[in-house]
Amino acid sequence: MSSYYVNKNAQSNGDHEVHKSDCSYLPSAQNLQYVGEHYGCASAVVAAKAYYPQSNGCYWCSPSCHTS
Repeated sequence: MSSYYVNKNAQSNGDHEVHKSDCSYLPSAQNLQYVGEHYGCASAVVAAKAYYPQSNGCYWCSPSCHTS
């Protein structure tokens, strides 16, 4: 399992990106909302949508959940 976080700050398209804790593009701690331990990005994105309905996987650490 991996720890996942969602960026509190939206991207220019409105998406809040979901990152693994070891992502090279993980935002600073004050911009992160912890969404839990997950076996994959799909359930992490679902969890992130409870905070930010327009959530999306990070292109770099969660490419299978990156949709835009």
